[in-house]
Amino acid sequence: MGLKDSSGHPFTSSAAHSTARASVANLRQRPNARVLIVGGGINGVGTFRDLALQGVDVALVERGDYCQGASGASSHMIHGGIRYLENGEFRLVRESVVERNRLLRIAPHYVKPLQTTIPIFSTFSGVLAAPLRFLTHKQHGKPKERGAFLIKLGLSLYDSFSRDGGSVPRHQFRGRKRALAELPLLHPGVKYTATYFDASVHNPERLTLDVLQDGEKAGAAKAEGSARASNYLSLASVKSASAGSSTVELRDELTGEVFDFTADIIINTTGAWVDLTNQAMGAASSFMGGTKGSHIVLDHPGLLAACNGREIFFEHTDGRIVLIYPMGDRVLVGTTDVDADMSEDAVCTDGEIDYFFDLIGHVFPDIAVNRQQIVYTFSGVRPLPRHDATQPGFVSRDYRIERRAPEAGGSGAVVLSLVGGKWTTFRALAEHLSNDVLAELGMARKVSTAKLAIGGGAGFPDSDAGIQQWIKAHMNGSRDADRVAGLLTRYGTRAEDVIRYLDGGPDNLLRSTRELSVRELEFMAAHEQIGHLVDVLVRRTSLAFRGLVTGELLNEVADTLAEPLGWDASERAAEIHHAEEVLKRYHGVEVHSLVA
Repeated sequence: MGLKDSSGHPFTSSAAHSTARASVANLRQRPNARVLIVGGGINGVGTFRDLALQGVDVALVERGDYCQGASGASSHMIHGGIRYLENGEFRLVRESVVERNRLLRIAPHYVKPLQTTIPIFSTFSGVLAAPLRFLTHKQHGKPKERGAFLIKLGLSLYDSFSRDGGSVPRHQFRGRKRALAELPLLHPGVKYTATYFDASVHNPERLTLDVLQDGEKAGAAKAEGSARASNYLSLASVKSASAGSSTVELRDELTGEVFDFTADIIINTTGAWVDLTNQAMGAASSFMGGTKGSHIVLDHPGLLAACNGREIFFEHTDGRIVLIYPMGDRVLVGTTDVDADMSEDAVCTDGEIDYFFDLIGHVFPDIAVNRQQIVYTFSGVRPLPRHDATQPGFVSRDYRIERRAPEAGGSGAVVLSLVGGKWTTFRALAEHLSNDVLAELGMARKVSTAKLAIGGGAGFPDSDAGIQQWIKAHMNGSRDADRVAGLLTRYGTRAEDVIRYLDGGPDNLLRSTRELSVRELEFMAAHEQIGHLVDVLVRRTSLAFRGLVTGELLNEVADTLAEPLGWDASERAAEIHHAEEVLKRYHGVEVHSLVA
């Protein structure tokens, strides 16, 4: 039994998963749609939601789990991209700042303000090199660190993009004395700090699920089955083309079964795999040139305390912009930016770990770190455009849409391929893609998503006092404040649906963790398209991210999921082994379940 590919897409077993999946059945029963989206990262899912809200008959397929690729391997930031200013990407930065502010309002359950501090070690360094970097998009010679003058200029411009409806404070500068008073473990050679606010998303996978379910709900409200989506379903090939449409072969990655599906427009949002997907559709392209970014997660109370609740965002000695920031009781450190080899696994290497330890020492020289403190690692391939000789750090983070027209005579579907795209701008990007699709279909936009709350962000308490009141209102004799707070964190106000389900029958917390119960896992199996045990650990919860997966937990979650997902004893054992292999191979986590 082996893994399918370098994104952790799972094994296929002809015997496994005998229970028919409703998500696949919905597509097989009516094997056509006006629009087929291929790729279930945040941009594909965002476009699915937008089109469903317009009343478009749309389907989405994802070959692995939702948010499994680059969308789930991000730095967990929702940010304007201050460093893109020196690349001259002013349009992207402006759009990103606007979208950051917007997501703070429409997805407050997952997107939170993030205080960010830049340690600065010089005043005028980089002033002469910066124009050359700006004009050539290359690093010339040894990197010149950006001094206070350049950073002040950039942050002032950054602030100006927030003027219309900005929801975060403007930046502040501190001299050495005040900087070390706020962050006493900073390198004593620091001359200034600059502090500003961006935002973070601690649960990108769950935000993606919320966006997806919004789309499904919108489709159900307009016409039964007009918005359908399934994970673990891949596009294998194009079977045929007719006037204005194409028929593709879809493959169920859990059973190996195949069936045909017809669409008038195909949207390729497969990220770094866009070219390979186009090749599968019989029209090879060379749009992509992704770079790999890795991160580590540390259980390190000393480093956590040193950050003092804020992200430390700075330029390392090689000119790379890197970050250290607290996520709950863990610390995230990242990221690298190297050309990706698509034939190899995207994993965090020993060399990258050494690089992360070095960058921590650059700003916190008195804090020792070691490999035993790493609880999780992850890597992804950014869906960047082909960049030839351009250095990875200077490749544009903006996006574009490539249109492939039908063949001569009008045979075949229109294919729209997304090149680029980042987490922060997913809503605006989805709106752009949807507008292109609406133009192709001769339809007008009916609904704007600009102010539309996402999933569990609707009615989310807007203060700490409101959150405590919500928690108190949903407690009962068997559900204490910690349990309710965990549900609110995981689902936002959609936790009310989960709580109703929990109260519908006898329920018990798992022995191996107080963060999950039997009925909550059954709810996930029924409503969140779980294909594999590892989906729960990595994407439906943050247990793996925080280094909380044990052999006992693997066994207990597998036991609970076996009945609703139709696993027999051998399938249950296979799922445990698969979870162990994914965690070790892609996340540096060794768990031994003692399953034979």
